[in-house]
Amino acid sequence: MNSDRELVLQLQSGNLDALGTLYDRYQHIVYRTALAITGDAAAAADLLQDVFLRIHRFSHHIDPERPLEPWLYRVTTNLTYTWIKRRKRWLFHSIDEMAEWLKGSKKQSPAFQVEKNEEWQHVASAVATLPFRHRVVIVLHYFSDLSLDEISAVLEIPVGTVKSRLHYGRKALKAQLEVENDISIRKVQYEFT
Repeated sequence: MNSDRELVLQLQSGNLDALGTLYDRYQHIVYRTALAITGDAAAAADLLQDVFLRIHRFSHHIDPERPLEPWLYRVTTNLTYTWIKRRKRWLFHSIDEMAEWLKGSKKQSPAFQVEKNEEWQHVASAVATLPFRHRVVIVLHYFSDLSLDEISAVLEIPVGTVKSRLHYGRKALKAQLEVENDISIRKVQYEFT
């Protein structure tokens, strides 16, 4: 199996098969990141294509000596930011699709699946309320399992800024989830009275 370095060098010399191999290797992380940030499956699919078009178009700018994955995260987050800004969509529109992706293909009881789906709907709704700068850090840390240093490199911001955004993002998520939980409890209490 070719390393990313070898594939980037092959791509830079015009080998499109190398691009196909990179696509097969990284399509899932790019798609999941775009979906988690945008909440729109169609947009995530379009952004996936855009990321790999950028790899092809700007392959001569990619340093083959550096890891490719952080570059992919950076391009993905930049393109999703542009997508959100252009369309002014701050809410997830396909929460059900995101919940499906988040819970994976586990074969569980129907009751468990319903409960999980409801939990993820609450989480996805809360994530959707965050400002983009907090949402991206939350998604990269919790959904993509990147370390603080890796997020710092991807977003080209200091680690301290990553920590700060993560702190305020978590705080806002907690507050939002508590508000949603409180509303749900009041709704249930009202139905029983």
